[in-house]
Amino acid sequence: MALPERDGSFWRQLKEDMLAAAPAMGIDKIGVASADPFGELKERLVLHREKGYESGFEEPDLDKRTDPSLLLPEPRSLISIAVAYPSKLKNAPVSEPGKRRGILSRSAWGEDYHQALRRRLEKLAAWLKERVPEARLLSMVDTGELADRAVAERAGIGWSGKNCSIITPEFGSWVYLGEMITDLPLPPDRPIEDGCGDCTICIDACPTGALVGPGELNAQRCISFVTQTKGLVEEELMRKIGNRLYGCDTCQIVCPVNRGVDIRHHEELLPDPETAKPLLRPLLSMGNREFKEKFGRSAAAWRGRKPIQRNALIALGNFRDAESVPDVAKVLRDDPRPELRATAAWALGRIGGGEAKRAMESALGSESDASVRDALERALASCGAESDTR
Repeated sequence: MALPERDGSFWRQLKEDMLAAAPAMGIDKIGVASADPFGELKERLVLHREKGYESGFEEPDLDKRTDPSLLLPEPRSLISIAVAYPSKLKNAPVSEPGKRRGILSRSAWGEDYHQALRRRLEKLAAWLKERVPEARLLSMVDTGELADRAVAERAGIGWSGKNCSIITPEFGSWVYLGEMITDLPLPPDRPIEDGCGDCTICIDACPTGALVGPGELNAQRCISFVTQTKGLVEEELMRKIGNRLYGCDTCQIVCPVNRGVDIRHHEELLPDPETAKPLLRPLLSMGNREFKEKFGRSAAAWRGRKPIQRNALIALGNFRDAESVPDVAKVLRDDPRPELRATAAWALGRIGGGEAKRAMESALGSESDASVRDALERALASCGAESDTR
């Protein structure tokens, strides 16, 4: 159904009313952009792909990522929303020997932001439909086809930082983004001037050098991506992961714009300290049901328990937590997943000591998987070499 004819004053007023209504919908910032194709972005994405910098989680069709008309015929506007989330963990539990803890990135602290933003976009869509019943609307969050950061930048939500995040003047980069394609001809906002200037703190601080240039990320080396993969992780990256179980916030933590920003007015996004910073050893034996009960409402659950358990093994290895050797050895001995057995071998080699060495020697005698045997042999060699230098 086509939109009835209305003059420009109607659409200007509708936009003003939408902005005024946004806080009651739980939306912290809202902006409007034209629905023109993102031609320059497509060129960058082509180069990004040619360099092998993609994560593989993105929409593979670059035309759909950059041309709204392929998703909704004859679009007139893009509406971008931002919802701020907390950056500080209050009453954080202490990590100590024998009770070492991992950490989830801030984007996974509260309720899964996909669900939180979808509810807000549904409210916004209902609000618009109530005023313009003929409106055509298509909403998406993160996993949708459009590049949400490009939409947010064009809509004036914030500027595109050198850390590849949208940085808002009000909330820094601690914001979730969502967007809506519509045939409503709303007046567009202007993009915000870049506020990074000569600052390169985020690039300099990236643990793996994944930020290969201003606004350019090699996702294959990004710890946030690596923690979400399901296979084996190369040794250099395992050491860089530290105790991260899901995601990485380093490039946001060091950003000067983010200093002191901690938005806590959305209750469902507030973190549970025991979930945000969980004990590592119990994760190793956690079944699917228990995993869903503990992490099911978090964005960290989308890949299942395997990456979290693998990352817990990596964290225990990096902590060199000797008290965890029996738990890690049990994974090496009993877990049916070779990726976890191989990671357990690496962790035991990193921890070192007689108990770890005996567990690895015992496992080598019965292990049939080539990748695990290779990990065991390298871990035993490493364990022996490190013992000689201690």
